[in-house]
Amino acid sequence: MKIVVIGGTGLIGSKLVAKLTEHGHEAVAASPKTGVNTLTGEGLAEVLAGAQVVVDVSNSPSFERAAVLEFFETSTRNLLAAETAAGVGHHVAVSIVGTERMPENGYFAAKIAQEKLIEKSSIPFSLVHATQFFEFVRGIADEATNEGKVRIAPVRFQPIAGDDVAQAVGRVAVGTPLNGRVEVAGPEQSRMDEFFRDALAAWGDPREVVTDPQARYFGSVPGERTLVPGDGATLGQIRYRDWLDRTATGK
Repeated sequence: MKIVVIGGTGLIGSKLVAKLTEHGHEAVAASPKTGVNTLTGEGLAEVLAGAQVVVDVSNSPSFERAAVLEFFETSTRNLLAAETAAGVGHHVAVSIVGTERMPENGYFAAKIAQEKLIEKSSIPFSLVHATQFFEFVRGIADEATNEGKVRIAPVRFQPIAGDDVAQAVGRVAVGTPLNGRVEVAGPEQSRMDEFFRDALAAWGDPREVVTDPQARYFGSVPGERTLVPGDGATLGQIRYRDWLDRTATGK
């Protein structure tokens, strides 16, 4: 099966291409690095020729509200049009758990706009909503830092390893289109402030984690369950401390 991975040279895309290839599929990494640009349409017709499935794990180069919305709307329109012309039978997109619960967040709003375009398309689709990646945990801590203190809300948090995301997305990609969504999350759920307190201690990071009910998560105050999945989510296998130990040793 030919599966084109848009954003296939990035964090999740590269892992997904490797996993699909291991299972005997013709997985093609498509990104500006390989001459495919969804914003301009460059290379789309050529790379989609003969593809049965397209998986979109691309990301905006800018997180500014207007720029990220422009990226996801324009690139998704171009991609869906090219898929229609190529006869692609399944469009898979990776999104975020809780997008609809925090629409004031500019990035989440852009992902909602992307999903609406996909849902209105004639192409059968699957949406994979993932929680925050382990690989982004340090960035979350940095974003939450003010005057040397990491301010985190005491809400539920259930991050997931990039490898587990790729595994889940791969299974969806080779399956029957859901014409709906599935949620994926890590195997452990905890309070977000407690998670970061433990994580910083494990990193040897001296910053103090302050529990703050009004702390913002990239500009918005999350609710108790904004960032965690509902019942029936697919759970990964890799625990954060195991992932941290493995990445620290380069395994």
